[in-house]
Amino acid sequence: MLEGRNCLIVGSGISGIGAAGLLAHFGAKITLYDGNEKLSPEEMKAKLPEGVEARCIAGELPEEVERETQALILSPGVPTDLPMVIRMKNRGVDVLGEVELAFLAEKGTVAAVTGTNGKTTTTTLLGEIMKAHLGADRTFVVGNIGNPYTLEVLKTSKDSVTVGELSSFQLETIKTFRPHVSAILNVTPDHLNRHHTMEAYVAAKENVAMNQKKSDVCVLNYENEYTRDFGSRCPARVVWFSSVRELEEGFFLRGTRIIARFDGQEQDLMDVRSDMNLVGIHNAENVMAAIAMAQAMGVPMNVILGVIRVFKAVEHRIEYVATKKGVVYYNDSKGTNPDAAIQGIKAMDRPTILIGGGYDKQNTYDEWIEAFDGKVKWLVLIGQTREKIAECARAHGIDRIRFADTYDECLKLCTSLAQPGDAVLLSPACASWGMFPNYETRGKLFKDYVNGLPD
Repeated sequence: MLEGRNCLIVGSGISGIGAAGLLAHFGAKITLYDGNEKLSPEEMKAKLPEGVEARCIAGELPEEVERETQALILSPGVPTDLPMVIRMKNRGVDVLGEVELAFLAEKGTVAAVTGTNGKTTTTTLLGEIMKAHLGADRTFVVGNIGNPYTLEVLKTSKDSVTVGELSSFQLETIKTFRPHVSAILNVTPDHLNRHHTMEAYVAAKENVAMNQKKSDVCVLNYENEYTRDFGSRCPARVVWFSSVRELEEGFFLRGTRIIARFDGQEQDLMDVRSDMNLVGIHNAENVMAAIAMAQAMGVPMNVILGVIRVFKAVEHRIEYVATKKGVVYYNDSKGTNPDAAIQGIKAMDRPTILIGGGYDKQNTYDEWIEAFDGKVKWLVLIGQTREKIAECARAHGIDRIRFADTYDECLKLCTSLAQPGDAVLLSPACASWGMFPNYETRGKLFKDYVNGLPD
């Protein structure tokens, strides 16, 4: 499909570099392009895998390069509505994302996880379950989790399994991608600065199942209005999970027990309080989704449950850091939108000094603030959204609000406000961009600061 064709990769980050290696395998003619004029072609060439030849261009793309392009490969962070992309689409250029490109070389079975929140935990847990079942050498965990699919796909075999965490950005550009098992954990407003409308965002999420057949499985959350609606239109066989009600068929919570009910038969699987290291109802949902996906992949239930019992929280997701002078510190830097941050504050069981704010993704904050439920002792706000959040908080009767101009000032302020028995929770409800390159850096700096405090 791509052999001998002029392929233009947009974006020279880790996804773009992975795409270059895969295109070289396909025998394509490669141009690597980055709009950052501060980069030099020499710097871009230095990042290419050994043996991969590519023309490298930074800054403005020459018209003749655009005209000669026959296939356009977009890194996940590149919007599909850029004028250049639209022009190429209109003249019939194939537009592929990293996931679609990698899938062209996939030899094994694929499981794909998407949703607004819970993707990383569910994907990581499912990956650990598949490693326990098949071995680490036949299990590949890829995608939005930070390991590009294009870097791993050539290692796959007919006996391997690829577990992918897929964002809405990655799902915008799929064409033939077909997982054997998929999951949409939930859909709540997010990334509207990129997708512009909720309808477009929902449609991108639903793409994960668009090529599935009735022989495939799609795991869906019965308690989310978008996923429940999609269940009636889904082309795959739907397996439901619910944290609220007992289902006629599927996985659900009965008190603190996870129950599986199929064909009129019930199986009591585990207790979410005593058999899991993860905390919060949202994690019970993530675990049920992982169980459903693993079972659909043919993993015995005793293997599934054995892995869950020892599985620890994903870094930066309601992660316990330390207790210093009687104050408990939690890192939830991955709470990059209000719905994710709701789960962070729900998991707290003590008075909490909450750090919020960051990049403005055009979200609203009412539901997040309503979820505070009297737990938030002080709300410490930083970043671009701090005034917007403060205004919303005051409208809900919360006035114990402090602003910080820098992250260091914010952390020191939290320590001074906290008393023994309190918690300090970094759960910003916003992306990190503007102050940090990513949420991982934001979380790591928080942990470094906390671990440096005197006991």
